[in-house]
Amino acid sequence: MADLFSSDDAPQEPDEIPANAPLAEQLRPQKLDDVVGQDHLVGEDGALKRMIVAGKLSSIIFWGPPGTGKTSLARLLANETDLHFKAISAVFSGVADLKKVFAEAETRQKTGKQKLLFVDEIHRFNRSQQDSFLPYVEKGTVILVGATTENPSFELNAALLSRTQVLILNRLNSDALGQLLTKAEALTGKSLPITDEAREALIASADGDGRFLLNQAETLFALDIPQPLDPAALAKLLHRRMAVYDKDREGHYNLISALHKSLRGSDPQASLYYLARMLVAGEEPLYVLRRIVRFASEDIGLADPQALVQALAAKDAYDFLGSPEGELAIAQACLYCATAPKSNAAYRAQKSAWKSAKQTGSLMPPQNILNAPTKLMKDVGYGSGYSYDHDTDEGFSGDDYWPEEMEAEKYYKPVNRGFERKIRERLDYWEKLKREMAR
Repeated sequence: MADLFSSDDAPQEPDEIPANAPLAEQLRPQKLDDVVGQDHLVGEDGALKRMIVAGKLSSIIFWGPPGTGKTSLARLLANETDLHFKAISAVFSGVADLKKVFAEAETRQKTGKQKLLFVDEIHRFNRSQQDSFLPYVEKGTVILVGATTENPSFELNAALLSRTQVLILNRLNSDALGQLLTKAEALTGKSLPITDEAREALIASADGDGRFLLNQAETLFALDIPQPLDPAALAKLLHRRMAVYDKDREGHYNLISALHKSLRGSDPQASLYYLARMLVAGEEPLYVLRRIVRFASEDIGLADPQALVQALAAKDAYDFLGSPEGELAIAQACLYCATAPKSNAAYRAQKSAWKSAKQTGSLMPPQNILNAPTKLMKDVGYGSGYSYDHDTDEGFSGDDYWPEEMEAEKYYKPVNRGFERKIRERLDYWEKLKREMAR
């Protein structure tokens, strides 16, 4: 990609790109139509196309994975709208750099020309640094184009977000990545020394990152390879790419959400896939286990009481075996939960009971179910009239256990699935006995 830290503020013209520049730089798109994989932004009805046609460019946050064209789009916007382009990186820039950029922009604005300020990895600026953009964006001193791989709603100030338009860049799909390889072959005049199957494997290894793909292709072009490589030979030659996954970032929450929803939807195949995605990418296995244990109570509950047992057993097995042997137990618990009958009756009952407890405060239980460890307590009626359930024929007294000032509630409502079907039958039977006793 282009040098973000050049002292020359002017945008690089296409013929200024050195012949020995990296392949990804040489293939940097020169017009919007050259951009691949982002038709929703640069197509005829795309947001960027509409801005350019209208001649009105607003401040933008580009949010998307690495290697999807955020920097290239910023440069193209400057060229298409005749704005002066300036690029900085939040990794290497501080308050002093920002002050200098804003002073330059104010001077340029007086001449009637705006500056497009591209900020790479804008999420790395702290809150006060982000706030420093606000007056200059509001006055139109700069058109801010920020780029981030992180969810802006988590990483950027609300005030800054309210003054910008967030545009999402998609990870490049197989077709878009294939177009990049075709462009690379046309530019170099060479064909990649790989079989069709290896080409598909190379594209898959990029995981949607165009820059990574072109860097790998550049390595292959530079080598003297007499025979086309098959997927196995290609894997030996090139370094394996690690999955894109930040354990404290949005990818983490996206995948755990996908795992939970797949489990709830009783799809064992998808559940196992998302479990694998997380563990292969380096997620802490005990974190995944905690989520499965929670799922066993929240979404299965008493429809299959063994789900919680299986989840806790998987935790013990992993503690005992470690990785990778213990990961099989995690997969077993995942599959058990995915295929178990589902009920959130226990979860709903807990929430309702907690709500009632907060609303009713310190209501006294009925005296008949209170113990009387002292004579005084016995004299005032504690324990008087208590029915010992085991002394009845049915093992059920049907007593009223609720505070006198409170109507009886029904928090737990078992569903007609799994083991809860039997629980429901028991509750219905006890209700029938109560009605008969009340006659």
